[in-house]
Amino acid sequence: MVKEQHNTTLTFEDFKTEVINDYKLAITSRECSLLGRKEVLTGKAKFGIFGDGKEVPQLAMAKAFQNGDFRSGYYRDQTFMMAIGELTPVQFFAGLYGHTDLNHDPMSAGRQMGGHFVTHSLNEDGSWKNLTQQKNSSADISPTAGQMPRLLGLAQASKIYRNIPEISNASNFSKNGNEIAWGTIGNASTSEGLFFETINAAGVLQVPMVMSVWDDEYGISVHAKYQTTKENISEILKGYQRDEKNNGYEIFRVKGWDYAELIATYEKAAAIAREEHVPVLIHVQQLTQPQGHSTSGSHERYKNSDRLAWEKEYDCLRQMRLWMIAINIASPEELDVIDAEAKKEVLEAKKEAWNNFIQPIINEQKELINLLEQLAPSSINKDFIVKHIADLKAIKNPLKKEILIAARKSLRLLINQKGHTELAQWISAYINKTQPKFSSNLHSESKFNVQSVEKIAPTYNENASADTDGRMILRDNFDALFNKYPEVLIFGEDAGTIGDVNQGLEGMQEKYGELRVADTGIREATILGQGIGMALRGLRPIAEIQYLDYLLYAIQIMSDDLATLQYRTVGKQKAPLIVRTRGHRLEGIWHSGSPMGMIINAVRGMHVLVPRNMTQAAGFYNSLLECDEPALVIECLNGYRLKEVAPTNYGEFKTPIGVVETLKEGTDITLVSYGSTLRLVQQAANELLEVGINCEVIDVQSLLPFDLNHDIVKSLAKTNRLLVIDEDVPGGASAYLLQQITEIQDGYKYLDSKPETLTAKAHRPAYGTDGDYFSKPSAEDIFEKVYSMMHESNPAKFPSLY
Repeated sequence: MVKEQHNTTLTFEDFKTEVINDYKLAITSRECSLLGRKEVLTGKAKFGIFGDGKEVPQLAMAKAFQNGDFRSGYYRDQTFMMAIGELTPVQFFAGLYGHTDLNHDPMSAGRQMGGHFVTHSLNEDGSWKNLTQQKNSSADISPTAGQMPRLLGLAQASKIYRNIPEISNASNFSKNGNEIAWGTIGNASTSEGLFFETINAAGVLQVPMVMSVWDDEYGISVHAKYQTTKENISEILKGYQRDEKNNGYEIFRVKGWDYAELIATYEKAAAIAREEHVPVLIHVQQLTQPQGHSTSGSHERYKNSDRLAWEKEYDCLRQMRLWMIAINIASPEELDVIDAEAKKEVLEAKKEAWNNFIQPIINEQKELINLLEQLAPSSINKDFIVKHIADLKAIKNPLKKEILIAARKSLRLLINQKGHTELAQWISAYINKTQPKFSSNLHSESKFNVQSVEKIAPTYNENASADTDGRMILRDNFDALFNKYPEVLIFGEDAGTIGDVNQGLEGMQEKYGELRVADTGIREATILGQGIGMALRGLRPIAEIQYLDYLLYAIQIMSDDLATLQYRTVGKQKAPLIVRTRGHRLEGIWHSGSPMGMIINAVRGMHVLVPRNMTQAAGFYNSLLECDEPALVIECLNGYRLKEVAPTNYGEFKTPIGVVETLKEGTDITLVSYGSTLRLVQQAANELLEVGINCEVIDVQSLLPFDLNHDIVKSLAKTNRLLVIDEDVPGGASAYLLQQITEIQDGYKYLDSKPETLTAKAHRPAYGTDGDYFSKPSAEDIFEKVYSMMHESNPAKFPSLY
């Protein structure tokens, strides 16, 4: 792109050159889509979902997109990524083939299907790049509308940077908050609640967000009449239009095949959002989908002949071509040459990408064949190994899987024979080399990860007593953190004016302002999204979900977006968001749940911390702000008024992550628990002493990661018995803990009796004090469970209670 059209010095020749270059790029992108589909249908690629039909509006969006801006889009935006210089045709095909080398597929190194785009925000050591000097795309996810909550946070970051100038290192992330967050979504996906939640929140917050809706009238095979009231998203969002008295949106409609009008519209939208911090919705209508939704089906199955004819006529590339001819920018013959050159360029790119992908695997295939040919002659199973060799040779385009299968099946045929060790070593080396290409970077592998944080114990005044409410320890620690880190901010329902429902933020909004300690609407998914987006832009947000039970509204965003971010970008983006919530031991179905098994299995890639008191919780916040990984901290809901000893080193003491703590030494049985239930465990352990049972009590503190030092198995070596207690349902977190202890730590070796769990009942907790008592483990339940385990081993000493 030479210059933008609004430049008054733009000559017709400049304009002509720019338009021709845009057309070349659009045609190139289209050819990638067409050839990409063929690669899927011939079996070289697994699945394809392409941006054909959306090329021209994406060119217009790219012209208005500036350095420092962020995109949060979906899997149709390949033309846009090409237009901003972040995707080449070779890289496009590398992603389609699933090339596991980040140098070839910089989007995800084969971890996501094609069409999922990202730019690299981090240097090799995990430190931030200067994001104001590059065009940025947050990492795409597949769930429809899942990109929306994050978009809100990306836009809000500009508002924070514009209004809090004292943030350190802000120059790497913003230039006076002038950056726009650009969202894209298909019209059918605007039916999702996440879309409406985000649209509403952005209107309330008045953030610089430009939302493009690509409208081709279908969601896979389902027409807009089944998707949207009035079949028109901008029509039903008219109430969001700002006026002289009320804030809101600026809303534009534009035809997706009108090149000139698209450019003008995006220029106007960008100026409004960038300068005024007003969100803008651009409804891009009359788009087409020339190849249908994806390679999994044909759109001829659900579009009638009239619609198909209209799509052919109003294909945006055809309309752009006709417009260029009409105003003498290019002749049909000149455009035919461009079309042919693009086709040739894309074909060569496809060949290059395929060769880059397949040749290293062929080399590995040859390496194994050579090894097996050396080992086969001396084997008593020679004929079977030769058959594996022949089958492997017959594979023209091998997969790593097929190579490894041949090797592992051959290994079985060499047991107790010459060559067995050599082949086993080859297999182990191959797995060790290959597995990380699919499994690395679940967590940060930089020097900023949680294991780099050193424990600092709380310090106390001499003769200090436990006379401070737990919530005051949290409050004073947050005060220290806000003062220490200008980039820290916290937001959630009731977090601002009243200082959260348990007064852990009492007085903080008054002291630090409404931007840093903020109330939000009742919208958990976008609270999470605010945090993700702001963390992607260098801020240190703490997103508060009022109660643990309400985390379910946000679990999809946590699971699909936040928890997978480092993994799906192979460590090239990070969002060190802290999610704060409170739970356990209240009353009633929706205020007392502890769905920890669900959570820990949904958010692998995050840390899940379960402090037993507020000093431990404060220490976790202090630790997390020194690392670059996301975490969920669950405070004990019934601990805010319990008395603790007030530390003197607020903001400095650090609770180690992934380390258990032994609260009581014992010799007879190891009791493992966490959170609020731990207090009941301690009570029962004291009562068990009265009948001669000496329990060792261990506080897990951290579910993810869990007991990195394997201290629990050391306890089992002493006690030889294990009981895991928690208030999740049977088979929930207790099953996870049992698996970690007995399998990962090999704790089974030290057990003299069956390891057991004690959990809540299978249903949700009932209302009232009695409901709690009969729904979740009580001190009496714990006492009797331990006693029965001891009775089994020594019935004479511990006669049956019942």
